[in-house]
Amino acid sequence: MHNFEDLEDKIIEIYRQHYLDVYRFLICFTGNQNDAEDLTQEVFIRVLNNLSNFTTGSLKTWIFSIAKHAAIDHYRKKKFYSIFKEGFFKKMASTEKEPNELIEQNEIKRLVHTAISKLKPNYRAVVILRGINEFSIKETAEILQCSESKVKVDYHRALKELKKKLRMNAEEVIGNAN
Repeated sequence: MHNFEDLEDKIIEIYRQHYLDVYRFLICFTGNQNDAEDLTQEVFIRVLNNLSNFTTGSLKTWIFSIAKHAAIDHYRKKKFYSIFKEGFFKKMASTEKEPNELIEQNEIKRLVHTAISKLKPNYRAVVILRGINEFSIKETAEILQCSESKVKVDYHRALKELKKKLRMNAEEVIGNAN
């Protein structure tokens, strides 16, 4: 009985430490709060079911790898046309800016997120993980289960593609996505 309580405490701690990051990743990937909540729940069910199989490496990257697979599975099932919906950004208003600045900022965010949503899934995942969630190259490679070189190349190509779509420099692209 003591081992069950230890396991339960461990699972609760894992959930508390990683829930918000997983949820943020999934809301960026799906653009839908309900889908992100459902997928976050699915991720932690998979974590719970497979925790005994986790042996080495970073727990965080393992959990994000599960989240990435859950998001891709969802993407394949739904084949949704838009990742970022306007309603998501209407809730992100800043109280420090003037109305005109807010309108301009929201329009830029909408354009950036629309452009991100039109990227190939692997480019989109790299941009979300590296540019928005600020994972290291190594962490991103582990999550996406690819080489660090592939992460660098895909990130560079994704930013180049976004720059073409938006006619902005790469730093502006990522800065406006946050």
